[in-house]
Amino acid sequence: MLTRDFLRNADCKTAFGSIDESMLLTSEQRSASLDCTLAKRPDNSPVWIFGYGSLMWNPVFESVESCPATLHGFHRAFCLRLTAGRGTQDQPGRMLALKEGGKTTGLAFCLPEEKLREDLELLWKREMLTGCYCPTWCELDLNDGRKVTALVFIMNPQHPLFEADTSYQVIAPLIAKASGPLGTNAQYLFALEKELNSYGMSDDCMSELVNQVRILLGLSGNSVGGLQFGGITP
Repeated sequence: MLTRDFLRNADCKTAFGSIDESMLLTSEQRSASLDCTLAKRPDNSPVWIFGYGSLMWNPVFESVESCPATLHGFHRAFCLRLTAGRGTQDQPGRMLALKEGGKTTGLAFCLPEEKLREDLELLWKREMLTGCYCPTWCELDLNDGRKVTALVFIMNPQHPLFEADTSYQVIAPLIAKASGPLGTNAQYLFALEKELNSYGMSDDCMSELVNQVRILLGLSGNSVGGLQFGGITP
């Protein structure tokens, strides 16, 4: 389970499973990445984070406010090969990221300035273990009509864990089989589905994929043996 204390104390080499050390960023590299990102912060405006996956239901930081939001120019895709956390080197799954094109609905979180560095260091430890994402400042349309600039984690297509084929026929069997120290890949998928449904959000990448994974696991509804997936944390 990912909690604030877990992230604070985690040894990145072991806590999430076996990660190829050649891809693992050092704490110095993560800090440099964060410094570089903050240097591009627009006009010292409040820092917003766009959550489109597990950050929606388990952000692990307190926010000043949160609001449903839309990001234009990128769409959800399970294009990240998952070899730790909810997958392994021998049985990799697929993790969610953003690819160019379309739009994405999610949640925007405004971070408190007094804890900004601490919160972002934990976020970098969570999202930037291997540098698979490009932290990018993007404009969001909040559901209340405001526009804000937010930090968005977008897939780096040059990263060795990037997978171009995101068809549900290919990735459903991977998600159905993969598991790791943080749980199963399917639990993540079902938790995402429930979170999107709770906000009335739809996503083209989800319906066929969820249905196929349920079929492969022999499931009906949202549970397995009484285990409800809505409360699963990443």
